[in-house]
Amino acid sequence: MVSIPEYYEGKNVLLTGATGFLGKVLLEKLLRSCPKVNSVYVLVRQKAGQTPQERVEEVLSGKLFDRLRDENPDFREKIIAINSELTQPKLALSEEDKEVIIESTNIIFHCAATVRFNENLRDAVQLNVIATRQLILLAQQMKNLEVFMHVSTAYAYCNRKHIDEVVYPPPVDPKKLIDSLEWMDDGLVNDITPKLIGDRPNTYIYTKALAEYVVQQEGAKLNVAIVRPSIVGASWKEPFPAGKGILRTIRASNNALADLVPVDVVVNMSLAAAWYSGVNRPRNIMVYNCTTGSTNPFHWGEVEYHVISTFKRNPLEQAFRRPNVNLTSNHLLYHYWIAVSHKAPAFLYDIYLRMTGRSPRMMKTITRLHKAMVFLEYFTSNSWVWNTDNVNMLMNQLNPEDKKTFNIDVRQLHWAEYIENYCLGTKKYVLNEEMSGLPAARKHLNKLRNIRYGFNTILVILIWRIFIARSQMARNIWYFVTCQKHHKTRTAEQDRRNLAQPSLIREHLPAADQRGDGALECNLAEDHSELALQGQIQHLQILPS
Repeated sequence: MVSIPEYYEGKNVLLTGATGFLGKVLLEKLLRSCPKVNSVYVLVRQKAGQTPQERVEEVLSGKLFDRLRDENPDFREKIIAINSELTQPKLALSEEDKEVIIESTNIIFHCAATVRFNENLRDAVQLNVIATRQLILLAQQMKNLEVFMHVSTAYAYCNRKHIDEVVYPPPVDPKKLIDSLEWMDDGLVNDITPKLIGDRPNTYIYTKALAEYVVQQEGAKLNVAIVRPSIVGASWKEPFPAGKGILRTIRASNNALADLVPVDVVVNMSLAAAWYSGVNRPRNIMVYNCTTGSTNPFHWGEVEYHVISTFKRNPLEQAFRRPNVNLTSNHLLYHYWIAVSHKAPAFLYDIYLRMTGRSPRMMKTITRLHKAMVFLEYFTSNSWVWNTDNVNMLMNQLNPEDKKTFNIDVRQLHWAEYIENYCLGTKKYVLNEEMSGLPAARKHLNKLRNIRYGFNTILVILIWRIFIARSQMARNIWYFVTCQKHHKTRTAEQDRRNLAQPSLIREHLPAADQRGDGALECNLAEDHSELALQGQIQHLQILPS
């Protein structure tokens, strides 16, 4: 069987979503590990006054492509940007571009999708379902197409606790839904959305399930493969919010599986799955659950520990608060921590900003953060079991060299090291903070610690002055505790002095009581026990009523 690089040699690849995180990583990996690929057609729309060519050039100039630039400086010649709008009829392709694509495309990687969980249902259907259907219709016209690779999500059927590598029946017929949305106004669409999505958490998950069914039905005559990644670890995309100390409470279960999957594993599996389908031509659609929970389990409580410990050792510059996160699945406790750890500090900080003549911003940041965390609660509080038989089969089909270059064996993944690299990558590539700034960052973190200790001390004093000092019962309890400690200490000290000088005591004892040392010490112990008891009674009698 040919190797993966040999299979892609001379092939023309069509890629959607190249400006998104997953798409750009796949583009870089394809060009670097399969250098003899003929060309890559990238479907990109105009945006913010930028042409498709300018948007692609912006992607290629990023740090992600540094290694590729060193190994193959001429890689740009293989990339062809094509103006296309996936939400428009016939993908808004010009006749010339359409003809080129139909004549020459061998492999399609469909990575484009809206990933906004709270997307309006109409827009989510347009971007995730209709766009997929139009790409399938275009693929049916291609004369040399070998594989249609569709990137979905492992949570497409999250209403099931056990998910196999098959396409399940959709919650509704996609064609009927598309037809209905054409005559519904936005108000009606918003009203029926909760009833339509049912036991799925959001429109993104709902429409990705519909898209899989469209790929299966509309692409029945095509050689189709589907890769379903779970939570893709995006080392260079989004900073982990806990790093700056802003995010301190998450609604999550410590024991729930954190089904994270590194982006390079998703990309490697996509390239390998397309290779397998192209070489073997399987009769049925191939589905791959690209997950880690069933093979190399990791829990949200462990994620919390490793993230916080990493940022304490390698703090971020100008952190708002010391890194700390409270994971809780209790509804009341969660809202308590939100009020105490999020809203109260943000409110006070905004007051400080106003007093210093600056624009308040922390409450807005907290509000945006809370909205994002609400959509993640479903995934951080539940666990699923994914079947990975096809993934294991694919892994066994790779030759030793491909297993190294296109590694998809998540059993080798060391989570503590991965989380640390994730956090350090955030610090370096997202926030542009160099490790040389660590001494200053640690000094700032110590300053935040001292502020916290000072605040806690003032808080204790205020509680004492306001509550304990004004409460007779609280004072009685306080005096009783302190007097008991003082009396025990004084009695013990007196006993030690007397036992150290028994001759002084004998001088004051009657002759009849001057017995041996052992008997004397025994009597002393008995006498002092009685005196101690009497002293305690006397102290209790002088307590204020």
